[in-house]
Amino acid sequence: MNGPATTGAGTAQETRQSPGAPTVGGSLRAARFLAWLRQHRGMAAAAVVVAGALALIIGTQLAPKGDTLPLSVHNAGPEGARALGEILGRHGVSVRTPTRFDAALEDLHSSSSPTLLLYDRYGVLDAQQLAGLVSAAGRVVVVTPRLETLAALDSGIHQAGVVPDASPVLNPGCAYPDAEAAGQVTGEGGFVYDGGTTCYRAAGAAGMLAVSADGRLAVLGSTAVLGNDKLDELGNAALAVRTLGASRDLVWYLPSIEDATADGSGKTLDDLAPGWARFLGPWLLVVALAAIVWRGRRHGPLVFEPLPVVVKAVETAEGRARLYQDSRAVEQARDNLRAGLLVRLARKLRLGPGATAEETIAAAARLLGRDAAGVRMLINERPTTEARLVAWSQAMDKLEKEVMTR
Repeated sequence: MNGPATTGAGTAQETRQSPGAPTVGGSLRAARFLAWLRQHRGMAAAAVVVAGALALIIGTQLAPKGDTLPLSVHNAGPEGARALGEILGRHGVSVRTPTRFDAALEDLHSSSSPTLLLYDRYGVLDAQQLAGLVSAAGRVVVVTPRLETLAALDSGIHQAGVVPDASPVLNPGCAYPDAEAAGQVTGEGGFVYDGGTTCYRAAGAAGMLAVSADGRLAVLGSTAVLGNDKLDELGNAALAVRTLGASRDLVWYLPSIEDATADGSGKTLDDLAPGWARFLGPWLLVVALAAIVWRGRRHGPLVFEPLPVVVKAVETAEGRARLYQDSRAVEQARDNLRAGLLVRLARKLRLGPGATAEETIAAAARLLGRDAAGVRMLINERPTTEARLVAWSQAMDKLEKEVMTR
């Protein structure tokens, strides 16, 4: 009794799988998955490519981007001013970089006598905003201002043109202390102004640097003097530091399009758009969804046709003949019929693939015992009407049959 029971227990233990061994169901699922993957490897590869492209696009969009604004103290590119910001910081100047009009006013009011650098390249600030900035700042340095900006500042300084290409380097030419200490600066691509004290004159009384009578407003007509690209040339760095480093606090303000409505007087796109425009987006979405459903639905089951498809020669000939008839291509049809006849006659007469038309005509005439001129006239005839083309083709067919039966 005990012996058989022990043997049965041992057999059960032997057939029991170990915990780490793979199950039969798991192996079957893996085999099915591999079979499905082999069957749909094209779709799987496309899915992997699409997923990789999406990951690359999302990663590129979410990756931190450097500052590329011209004359920004955070921009290390040639058009940026990061180098000047570092130099001013080493000279004990606290450089603040507000991005909005309200923040710029707050930074100006928080200091006793700050210097304001204003580079409004788009001219988005209006007269009221400019007046608020000028009144809050102890000294204002405006870089390449537009005509509207200069008119709103009402400082007596006016734009007078551009620096000539023949003057890439400008001398101070004035008694202004900062210009005299800096010496020569880059004049390439600069603007000149008239009014107040003008320095770095290119021609006449207009200069690239103009300072108002009270000394609170300075207009600099060049971004190259402050930019990273040419800051180490001539006296650019000296003029920039002396012009902007007079105060311990410097507000570096570059207005953007968002500041155009900072005072509440401007109009946004929603204000300018007509009333019905708000319904345009949902309507276009509905139309797009309808088009997707319409074009995406199946038009019945797919029809499988074995390939390659064999088309009979007679069907091809008839189809081409109908095309010639529809287009009234009598000349083209005549050339094809003549070329085919000559090839078949040359093959029958064993003239070889290099035989000319004259050799083929002469051989056919000798075989039939006819005059070569008559055969040549028939083969080289050019029918001008469809009726004559039919009659000519029948004569050609008769000639071919005579040669083939000999």
